[in-house]
Amino acid sequence: MSLHVVMKKDFRDSMRSYTLYLLIALFTLFAIWLASIQWIPLPYQDSPVEASTLALLNSMRQPTVFFVPLISLAVCYDTIVGERDSGTIRLLLALPHSRAEVVFGKLLGRIGVVSVSILVGYGVIALIALVTYDSFNLTVFALYTLMTLLYAAVYAAFALGFSAAMETKVEAFVGAGILYLLFLFVWDLLLYVIQLIVWGQEVPEGGLPGWMWLIGMLNPSTAFMHAARVPIPEYEELTFYPSPDVFYLQDWVGFVVLALWAVIPLAFGYVRFTRADIE
Repeated sequence: MSLHVVMKKDFRDSMRSYTLYLLIALFTLFAIWLASIQWIPLPYQDSPVEASTLALLNSMRQPTVFFVPLISLAVCYDTIVGERDSGTIRLLLALPHSRAEVVFGKLLGRIGVVSVSILVGYGVIALIALVTYDSFNLTVFALYTLMTLLYAAVYAAFALGFSAAMETKVEAFVGAGILYLLFLFVWDLLLYVIQLIVWGQEVPEGGLPGWMWLIGMLNPSTAFMHAARVPIPEYEELTFYPSPDVFYLQDWVGFVVLALWAVIPLAFGYVRFTRADIE
């Protein structure tokens, strides 16, 4: 029951601080923009997939990959360390809450905040599409919405684990910023550097080996796009990955990578938090 109490309190606190309302407003504006920029890449304009659905998913692909992690990190990075800085964590732990209940209750509360915002925003997209598009596959869009919620939850778990492990808000803020830059901007650059070191400017005959593609898939944002192809075969029209000959490059591995990025940092943060001297 304590877990539920912590989760409920964290969610209510976000409403009192207007965090939830701000996120809903941001996601709604984001949704209106996405729904208005249907774009089908030229190679796929003759695709059997419904044109409006394909165009919408293509419009949402990169903005979702970049925007959702930013929101999850921003909402979760100071969840626990912020209360340690202010001293309010002592009051919370003085109540009959274990440290595990604090960590996982706050995680569920923050996932709830981000999820409500996404659902409202994507609901606006669905409404616009149903009213104005020539054709719209609601089932495909619903599956994509569920995948986006999973993607947001992974970054929320990652950020909250990081928040639990840090001792100051400054450390948590800098760490969250570095992680965002690493996953969304630096990772591909590092892959290119590895390619230059190993093979130079020329791509080896037969393409890059599987281990290079695996390093790419270890990025949670890339793993999300792989995983999305499992419940949504249409998503393959918009992502460009080689046909794998080895099991570790199958699309379902994307779910494994996402699970690892959620569980390992969260477990590390939890262990650090349980051992921390908060007195």
